Amino acid sequence: MTRREFALRTGGAIGLSARRAQAQPAAAQTFTYKTAGCEIRADVYGASEGASKPALLWIHGGALILGNRKGSMRPFATDLRDQGYVIVSIDYRLAPETKLPAIIEDVQDAWKWTHEQSRRFGIDRDRIAAGGASAGGYLTQMTGFCLDPRPRALVSYFGYGDLVGPWYSQPDEFYRKQPLVTKEQALATVGTAPVSDPPQGNQRGTFYLYCRQNGLWPVEVSGHDPKTEDKWFEAYCPIRNVAAKYPPTMLIHGTADTDVPYSLSKDMDAKLSKAGVVHDFITVEGAGHGLAGAKPEEVSRVAARAVDFVKAHTA
Repeated sequence: MTRREFALRTGGAIGLSARRAQAQPAAAQTFTYKTAGCEIRADVYGASEGASKPALLWIHGGALILGNRKGSMRPFATDLRDQGYVIVSIDYRLAPETKLPAIIEDVQDAWKWTHEQSRRFGIDRDRIAAGGASAGGYLTQMTGFCLDPRPRALVSYFGYGDLVGPWYSQPDEFYRKQPLVTKEQALATVGTAPVSDPPQGNQRGTFYLYCRQNGLWPVEVSGHDPKTEDKWFEAYCPIRNVAAKYPPTMLIHGTADTDVPYSLSKDMDAKLSKAGVVHDFITVEGAGHGLAGAKPEEVSRVAARAVDFVKAHTA
């Protein structure tokens, strides 16, 4: 599998729309919102002290193992910026060096920091939504019940609400078609010290590939085994925590996703419906992970619907 093919399946690229999706607005302001073994940063776009703008907390993807705040912003986020929203794109500590509870704490601390700095950035703290792609979509779904106050709306691009299903906790046949990665090769690409913004040229994707080939992702990310400790994952599976007060949510997923199965968004859609949560589920026929293979006009149409959804709930 080439580096680009791997990126397409882990949220680092987005098929035909990659160039637009990864384009970042000019003049971002970078801040350290937390220090916990490493500096954890946020990029703020469109800040205007003294204003009272709606905002979006953007959470990057990368299987909780790779990526950073600059690498995977979807078009809808930049479109919101162009329409007057402040965008706060955050890093968080990555696995396996940091385990899942601390990763969630970082998202919670980023949310708290955004509220504390709202006047400085010209943010109306009562009109903040959350969004993310892939693992960022998972973390976005987590914000629906682990933040206080909760976001006004959520947009989850090809995210997931379940961590313990066979798709992640058993060897994945799609990834096992690639050259098998040994444990030694995998461990050589990660370390022991906390990291939130890996250096360019890192090979952390190799560790992810090893996890998927061997069904070890939940264990390596959390430090717990879903086969024997299913109850432990209760607090970290959004689909198990949906209730009537869950925020309005948009789910976006391609039917041909080989990394995060389309069925995960379909299951979340059913759960939201059962709980009576206002939501929308956009299916992109034939699109892979990152909406790879979708026509540019389709990606733009989806982004426009996501913008309208957020605007409707942050008015």
